[in-house]
Amino acid sequence: MRLALDTNILVYAEGINGEARQAAALQVLSRLPRATTFIPVQVLGELFRVLAGKSPFSPKVAQARIADWQASFPLIETSPSILSSAIDLAVQHKVRIWDAVILAAAAEAGCRLLLSEDLQDGFTWSGVTVVNPFAEKKHELLAGILEP
Repeated sequence: MRLALDTNILVYAEGINGEARQAAALQVLSRLPRATTFIPVQVLGELFRVLAGKSPFSPKVAQARIADWQASFPLIETSPSILSSAIDLAVQHKVRIWDAVILAAAAEAGCRLLLSEDLQDGFTWSGVTVVNPFAEKKHELLAGILEP
């Protein structure tokens, strides 16, 4: 099963929101299958903005961290069709455009789940369900992946 990661998962993994969130994010990430877990390019742009602007990281260190993430998981590039789908999503469901780009990218890549704490848990669009990986009660599909 394919799944995609939202920005906040990577932000937490970088330790931006404290050690507890970092530990939780790293635990989730360590159990995900590398070959079928994707990062939309939009996520890396947002992560760079956070790391270089809202953290103690210098832009050069933030750049290196982005390169590390690029090497860790396959990427989903933003295409004209993803942008068009994202605009439709933003108009129809009042989703912020940059969140819509991430969700549309996940859909185009054939992902079943988008792991995100920021988007509405359980929202399903074009075959992709938004799942909060930190929720006490795990989504059935995610629980199957994360179980040891």
